Amino acid sequence: MTSSASARVEGLPGRRGTSFRRVLTGSMAGAVLEWYDFAVYGVLAATVLGPLFFPGDSDIIKLLLALATQGIGFVARPLGGIVFGHLGDKFGRKPMLVTTFLLLGISTAAIGLLPTYEQLGVWATLLLVLLRLTQGFALGGEFGAAVLMVSEYGKPKRRGFWASWPQAGAPLGTVLATVVVSAVALVFPGDAFDQWGWRIAFLVALPLLVIGFWVRRSVEESPVFQAAQLRAAEAPETAQADPTTVGPHRSSSVLEALRNPRPVLHGLGMRLGENIAFYIYTVFVIAYATTYFGYERSDVVLAVTFASAAQFAGMIGGGAWSDKVGRKTAMLVPSVLLVVWAPLFFVLVQQESLPLLWLGTCIGAGLHGMLAGPEAAWITELFPTRRRYAGSSLVFQGSSIIAGAPAPFIAVWLIDSFGVGMVVGYLVVTMLITVIAVATSRETRGSDLDRVE
Repeated sequence: MTSSASARVEGLPGRRGTSFRRVLTGSMAGAVLEWYDFAVYGVLAATVLGPLFFPGDSDIIKLLLALATQGIGFVARPLGGIVFGHLGDKFGRKPMLVTTFLLLGISTAAIGLLPTYEQLGVWATLLLVLLRLTQGFALGGEFGAAVLMVSEYGKPKRRGFWASWPQAGAPLGTVLATVVVSAVALVFPGDAFDQWGWRIAFLVALPLLVIGFWVRRSVEESPVFQAAQLRAAEAPETAQADPTTVGPHRSSSVLEALRNPRPVLHGLGMRLGENIAFYIYTVFVIAYATTYFGYERSDVVLAVTFASAAQFAGMIGGGAWSDKVGRKTAMLVPSVLLVVWAPLFFVLVQQESLPLLWLGTCIGAGLHGMLAGPEAAWITELFPTRRRYAGSSLVFQGSSIIAGAPAPFIAVWLIDSFGVGMVVGYLVVTMLITVIAVATSRETRGSDLDRVE
């Protein structure tokens, strides 16, 4: 970079530390809304949405169709990651941060306004599917933008800590969804909740949307992306053909990330076990404990709610720890512990003791949080600026569809077909892949996000 470029980069607003609080608040609002939507749809799909939006005489078929609609959102996430990843590396992080958040909030709230199958027929079902696809498409680009903005704004010495906050939106969103659905069901019990009260849970997305949009709209572009734009502006003729620059002339950063697959493969490998562990300890455990051991559903949901609090603490603590000991150590320790904990967790659940169930879920979720907290900074640091959005989105969203989305279904099929031992094996093997991926990757703590390669 020339001396004039260096001076101008140092003078960028983000370099003076302004707006970071807004960046963090806006990123957290999106992450909380993302996981609030996921959790609230999951709870209501199992209780309300099946009968209201899917025809037929079988309650089981209605439930399965409602849950399948939940899975449709995952299908659109990689597509959203590709589209917004490409656009974010061309035109900047901020436009994607605002666009994806609007799409996400509006589509979530719109579900609360949908007419039912009885009122509109098959069009109601199709509209629900369309809104779920829109949500998934927006989510595919939203999380990458949120993590990148925080990472590229934050001070390098504390990047692991600050980048873990958007990650921590997952447990916060889960807790918020549980609290909102429980509160609405308490205020409007019985038929009132089943007929119209459930809509309130989706419409809660509106105030989150207004607050988040106001915050995100006032955030300035990432200083790292601005610096890359300045470099391109100082040599516009070279920039047209130079693959190390950013801007509208750029070729696809998605294709470039795929042509340099090593960091993508490391990220996918790391996220494989981490994703599956998340769904085992927060989603599968509800069906497993209530179906096979007679736990009350409300007791298990409460245990998962407190486990989400442990997960939140683990994420923030893990992110901060990675700033001290490095990303690899901070992720390897919980990865290995999760391998060891997998069989112990199932032993605890099988004791049919509520305190032991709480212990198993809280420790499992807490260890998962320690692993997931540092990964936001780590994945961000794997990629240079020109393909960072695309590369991180491929990792985040690609792993969601190959690991996260099918995990509860695979676990249910394994236990029904082969017994609990196969579920333990499934969790252990995938966690070992995570251990190998982290162990063979490079240490990224302290990486310069301004680097061109």
